Amino acid sequence: MTKLPPFTAIKRDLPFWTVAAERHLEWLQTTTDGLSHEQAAERLKRYGANRLNGKKKTGSWRLLLSQFKSSIILILLFATGLSFFLHDRIDALIILSIVLISGVLGFWQEKGAADAVEKLLALVQVKATVLRNGTLSEIAVEALVPGDIVVLKAGDIIPADCLLLAADHLFVDEAILTGESYPVEKSTGLVAADAPLSQRSNALWMGTHVQSGEAKALVIATGQATEFGKLSGRIELKAPETDFERGVRHFGYMLMEVTLILVIMIFAVNVYLHKPVIDSFLFALALAVGLTPQLLPAVISVNLAHGAKRMAEEKVIVKRLASIENFGSMNVLCSDKTGTLTEGKVRLKGALDLNGNPSGKVSRYAYLNAFYETGFNNSIDEAIRDFCAFDVKDCRKLAEIPYDFHRKRLSILVSDSGMNVLISKGALTNVLDACTYAENRDGTLIDIKQVRARIQKRYETFSAQGLRTLGVAYKPMPEETGLDKDDEQDMRFLGFLTLFDPPKAHCAQTIEQLRQLGVTLKIITGDNRLVADAVSQQLGLSNSKILTGPEIDQMSGRALMNQVAEVNVFAEVEPNQKERIIIALKKAGFVVGYIGDGINDVSALHAADVGISVDSAADVAKETAQIVLLEKNLDVLLEGIKEGRITFANTLKYVFMATSANFGNMFSMAGASLFLPFLPLLPKQILLTNLLTDFPEMTIASDHVDAEMVTQPRRWDIQFIRKFMITFGIVSSVFDYLTFGLLLWLQVPVEQFRSGWFLESVISAALIVFVVRSKKSIFKSRPGKYLVLATFTIVALTLALPYTPLAVPISFQPLPLPVLGLLGIIILLYIMTAEYVKRFFYRRVKL
Repeated sequence: MTKLPPFTAIKRDLPFWTVAAERHLEWLQTTTDGLSHEQAAERLKRYGANRLNGKKKTGSWRLLLSQFKSSIILILLFATGLSFFLHDRIDALIILSIVLISGVLGFWQEKGAADAVEKLLALVQVKATVLRNGTLSEIAVEALVPGDIVVLKAGDIIPADCLLLAADHLFVDEAILTGESYPVEKSTGLVAADAPLSQRSNALWMGTHVQSGEAKALVIATGQATEFGKLSGRIELKAPETDFERGVRHFGYMLMEVTLILVIMIFAVNVYLHKPVIDSFLFALALAVGLTPQLLPAVISVNLAHGAKRMAEEKVIVKRLASIENFGSMNVLCSDKTGTLTEGKVRLKGALDLNGNPSGKVSRYAYLNAFYETGFNNSIDEAIRDFCAFDVKDCRKLAEIPYDFHRKRLSILVSDSGMNVLISKGALTNVLDACTYAENRDGTLIDIKQVRARIQKRYETFSAQGLRTLGVAYKPMPEETGLDKDDEQDMRFLGFLTLFDPPKAHCAQTIEQLRQLGVTLKIITGDNRLVADAVSQQLGLSNSKILTGPEIDQMSGRALMNQVAEVNVFAEVEPNQKERIIIALKKAGFVVGYIGDGINDVSALHAADVGISVDSAADVAKETAQIVLLEKNLDVLLEGIKEGRITFANTLKYVFMATSANFGNMFSMAGASLFLPFLPLLPKQILLTNLLTDFPEMTIASDHVDAEMVTQPRRWDIQFIRKFMITFGIVSSVFDYLTFGLLLWLQVPVEQFRSGWFLESVISAALIVFVVRSKKSIFKSRPGKYLVLATFTIVALTLALPYTPLAVPISFQPLPLPVLGLLGIIILLYIMTAEYVKRFFYRRVKL
């Protein structure tokens, strides 16, 4: 077997769109029946998975090293190394051990979270239809290799750069590469080498998607060798920053400002007071680490992964963890009505003639059109086929013009008992535009202009009843003829198809529950305003203001932004207008979610703060969405919103604990170091304090959340966090200084002073979480069992530490029982005072 040439070489020597398909099949050592499983497996090893670098899984070693990438940690590690040669090596080893334990703990938590999320994402993996061993099978797009033969239909993402082998009315949306909003028609053949990308009609590009028609194509390049791969190599393909990520970043900036000021000031003053430089430097750095919530990334990852797992139990799969917070803070949800608000099972109510009477001919011609349709499966054709079946043994399909979103018609050329007939069905206006005549019940023809007003009036009557109405038309065709879009003219209007999709039984109740959660539902539909109005009233959205697509076209961006807040139903909306509505809502200050499952929903899904799709959606919609529902149901979404808010609430608990207790303790320590003749805590003891106080918070993801934290959307509020940090930090500092005073008054030795303050710092910081975790009284809001267990385990360990063999290397000394008792009273007073201050704080400051 000859050696397979590198595909990059083929592309460099001869652009693949200039070479015949037969030659490519020979080069790639494949056939139109596809590769064997063995060949595909060998090529997968050789060329790697079909994905971009940005989607590679983070390796364990890289994840472990990322725990130590903080500049403060790096400086601390450098100072520790320096102290090996200039100072106490045992102290340096202890500090190094604490930093490593903290990093390994963060790695263990994040690794577990990442693995859990990877398993969830496998549930909604995008797949491609390929020919392997001559039979069609579905495989993950990552497993595609050069030489595979892929079969594509409407809604499919094109999974690699391909050369067309066969195409049937194929239109591809290439906006992601070319910026062109209109789909491009594709066909087989050869194209000039210097043709621009948008004019390479025989080539399909990774990341674009099929809008209509069908195709069979040969995979030429995968992964980084594709055009999209090259583009991703030139620019950083990064998802837009979410509101949650922006909040974390701003929170980090705030901590950095406080930390830098404190560290520089403390180091300078300690050196000025002639304390050892290395000790002062390590002390200042340890304070910086103590003030920084080191485990925040790990806590966030664990919280989000835990939330994702809980949401998966509610049939909601999160593809991007950071979107969970946006899901929880979402206050506007935009949705099409079909399948989400309605049963999703379209039923044909009637096939009617020009006068609105049942017609066998309309029913039969609609059935033939739906029976032979192959563009893409849809519920309307299924409803027509289910309504009434006809014998088609004397019929034969000759050609098809698939439905597309511009013509809004589907046309089938059929040989019916030897007579060729072109049958079209689609949106009533678009079908009428192709008609010159209308056919009466007796078969006589009448000029369409004479009956157009009557047809329109009947259409409005059907729409007011909540029925969706399509038109059916036909015309005889010559015996020997091809078929193209120019044939869709001079047709005969035959009649109407009326369809209905009843609202789900409990949908009105669910919409009311969404409203109670602070989420406003807005319906965006392509149906006319009469149908939209009828359905919205059935769903309990009575007296809703309606805005139509043509009206939106006449509006400027600012005018639309001023209108969208008051409008709950958008009717007659074109696909590109959905995106305009979403953007207008975002500019008006809303956090917007959008549910979509079709090809025409992609731009809206991308524009929304939270793009939501369903597992049965078109591949391109599922790939674009951040959240995928395993069941198309608003009730499922309702539970997902609650879980998103629970996740955010638990993350805030850690932030409140870390900023209040850490800030208070470190500020107290910084102040005490200015007037004490010795460092109040050694660097290793500060780091151990930080590690022990952070440990219980790893269980915060399983904590109970108060009902009021779920009833309304929440967002990051840095100003609120700053006020919380200052208020509770001052309370913490007051009792820290009370501890200093007690220990100085008792004239305990330096080691006992440090041991006493260490006990007070760790135990008070561990217990304060029971206060700050809820606005309610400590006795009225029940914490999770794992949080309670972890907290009291740390309290017990802290109390025991000075009495263990570890006390000597850490420089602790056992405390007399009376001193322990007095420290216990101070801690109890601290918790009681913090509880009182909390009530006062929440009366003055709103979360």
